[in-house]
Amino acid sequence: MAIKKTSKEEILNKAISLFKTQGFYNTSMANIADECGLIKGSIYHHFKNKDEIGLDALKYISEYFNKNIFSIKDEALSTKEKLKKIVAKTDEYFLNSNGGCLLANLATEVSSQNEEYKAIIVEYFKVWEECLAEILEEKYSKKEAEDLAYEYICALQGSIIMFNLTNNKNRLLEIGKKLLTKV
Repeated sequence: MAIKKTSKEEILNKAISLFKTQGFYNTSMANIADECGLIKGSIYHHFKNKDEIGLDALKYISEYFNKNIFSIKDEALSTKEKLKKIVAKTDEYFLNSNGGCLLANLATEVSSQNEEYKAIIVEYFKVWEECLAEILEEKYSKKEAEDLAYEYICALQGSIIMFNLTNNKNRLLEIGKKLLTKV
């Protein structure tokens, strides 16, 4: 195999894709190297092991959502416009992301064995719920807003699983549409 240069971010993106489609435990360092067109040893220039790649992958996705989706709550938009934008960007992300939600997948697969992973995953879903609840509090009581946010996230995560099984994007899109009818 020819040796090529690949950035840490490229390796991370390839690993994320593999973790989502094959699972964390079913993905080896050799799989990641192959996907990147590298020899396995080259990965170790960027990461000390697969656990570090997994940890960085969780942080990478969390940061992406914080920067590109959850930050919409602070924009000068109406409640409905904020939610509409968040729903649209979230739907776009998951419709174009083979393998579903990395954080939900790893929550199921490894969080009971890895407290560091679990902490990042819990924080990600907490921030997502708080983001939505903060927006919904413009129209609802704190408790009602928290309940709606939680229900949306749970329903969306279930729909992401079903989308991966059936490839029926309409059912996934319905979850966001239902949330928007609440405002």
